[in-house]
Amino acid sequence: MEIGRGKTGRRAYALDEIGLVPSRRTRDPEEVSIAWQIDAYRFELPVVVAPMDSVVSPATAIEIGRLGGLAPLDLEGLWTRYEDPLPLLEECSGLDAEAATKRLQEIYAAPIKEELIGRRIEEIRASGVTTAVRLSPQRTVQYHKAVIDAGVDIFVIRGTTVSAEHVSGRAEPLNLKQFIYELDVPVIVGGCATYTAALHLMRTGAAGVLVGFGGGASHTTRNVLGVAVPMATAISDVAAARRDYLDESGGRYVHVIADGGMGTSGDIAKAIACGADAVMVGSPLARAAEAPGHGYHWGSEAHHPDLPRGRRVKFDTVGTLEQILHGPSSVADGSMNLMGALKRTMASTGYSDIKEFQRVEVVVAPIQR
Repeated sequence: MEIGRGKTGRRAYALDEIGLVPSRRTRDPEEVSIAWQIDAYRFELPVVVAPMDSVVSPATAIEIGRLGGLAPLDLEGLWTRYEDPLPLLEECSGLDAEAATKRLQEIYAAPIKEELIGRRIEEIRASGVTTAVRLSPQRTVQYHKAVIDAGVDIFVIRGTTVSAEHVSGRAEPLNLKQFIYELDVPVIVGGCATYTAALHLMRTGAAGVLVGFGGGASHTTRNVLGVAVPMATAISDVAAARRDYLDESGGRYVHVIADGGMGTSGDIAKAIACGADAVMVGSPLARAAEAPGHGYHWGSEAHHPDLPRGRRVKFDTVGTLEQILHGPSSVADGSMNLMGALKRTMASTGYSDIKEFQRVEVVVAPIQR
C-alpha cells in the first residue's frame, strides 16, 4: 500500500481483526488435545507464562508447572536481586501511578546476586516441575554458566527485539549460534516479528522462537520507539519461516511461541490458528489471586534505567491460577477458563490437536466493540 510518494507499506493484521471459520465437522471438547512438546519436555497446556515479576515467582512457577504449563523465572528480576523480595513486590503494587516508574527504576537498580540464581532454580527444580529461566541477550554471557550449573531444563533468551546478527562496536555481541551449540539444554529465543529475522534465529539452533515484542498490555514500545508489527501477521510470517526452515534443515522443527497481546481466550485461539505452537501470556495470569504483583502487572521494560518502554498496569483479580486456566468461569469476557475455551474453539471448528488446528480457515473480520 502506498503511504506516500516515497514510502509503501504492507497491510498487517492484529488478532482482533481476524476470525476463525468453522469447518464441516465438530468434535466433543473433551476429546480435543491441547498438549505440545518442545525437545524432550511435554506440556498439557500450550502456555508459557511471560517471565515478569508481577506474574512469575518460584511459587507460581511451580504451580503453573503442576497445572500443565511452563513458567520461566526472570533472572534479572527481584528474585535474584533480593533475598526476600516480597515486601518490595507489595510496595510496587501500592505505588502512585505518577511515581511508579521512577521507584521501579530505583528498586531494580540493585545488583543481581549470582548465588541467588542457583538458589531460585533449585527451589523450582525440587518441586519436580520442568524448570525454565529467562535472561536478556545482554546478560546471557555473564550468567549462563550459573544457570547451567544449577540444572535448568529450558533456557529462554528474551528481549524486546532479538536478532541473530546484532552489531556493536562497543562490546562483543552474543554469538547465538555458537552459544546455543555449546549448551546442552533447549533454548527459546526472541522476540522477532518478521520472516527473515525468524529464519535467522532458527538457523542458530534454537528449539523455539518467540514472536512479538512481549509486554502486551504493559508495553509502550510502539509509543516510545515506534516499533510495532500486528500479531496475526507476525505469527503467520514466522510460521512460514518455520515451514521453510523445516525443508532447509531436512526436517528440524522449531516451535513458534506467540509473545504479547494474548489478553483473552479468543486471542490465544487465534494466535494458534495463525501458526503458533504455544502462547506466552502475562496479563491474564496477573489477574490471579496468587500473582506476585497483587493485581498490578509490569515487565522488564517498565524499569529500564535510561528509556522505559512499559508501564505498571492495574488489573482486577478474577480468580485463582487454576480457575483462570481451567475454569470454571464466572464471567463472559474471555478472562477465565482459557484452556477450556481453546478446547471448545478447536472442537467447534472440527480439529483434534494443535497441529491440525493451525490449518483452520481464517477471515479478516471488522473489529467489534
